Amino acid sequence: MAIEGVAQPASIQIHDDLRLRRFDGTADFAFAWYQDEELVYLVDGVRKAYDRGTLEGMYRYLDSHGELYFIEAREDGAWRPIGDVTFSRTDMPIVIGEAAYRGRGMGRQVIRALMDRGRQLGYETLGVREIYDYNEASLRCFAACGFLPVERTDKGWRLEAKL
Repeated sequence: MAIEGVAQPASIQIHDDLRLRRFDGTADFAFAWYQDEELVYLVDGVRKAYDRGTLEGMYRYLDSHGELYFIEAREDGAWRPIGDVTFSRTDMPIVIGEAAYRGRGMGRQVIRALMDRGRQLGYETLGVREIYDYNEASLRCFAACGFLPVERTDKGWRLEAKL
């Protein structure tokens, strides 16, 4: 139970062709996403592909600090993982790992669905710990969902949205 006292749903249906599926400990398919050094730079601020130990450690950490989900898109009637997101009151790291799905508005749909989850849990605000200045796509995505910069960090901004 990553959020104390809160049961994490097995899935959150966003629409017919997009859903969030609770992390089940299996993430081999995600390894390819974190081989993209540009993606890792946007997320971690370094251009170094993950090894399997780093990937497993990241997912263990995220799963223990919030509700970890895989973002899945329906293709030809089957669900396909395309990214990951962690939901907590103070951070919401999101990655669209499959390049073909970036820039299609799915990140905004996921963030809005998790904002609804926050409202259901009675949260008044949600935060994002840090988005780097050079990650302009993420800054635009969160801004489109109502997140505003509230504090300057060393490399970017901490964001917050009122629910």
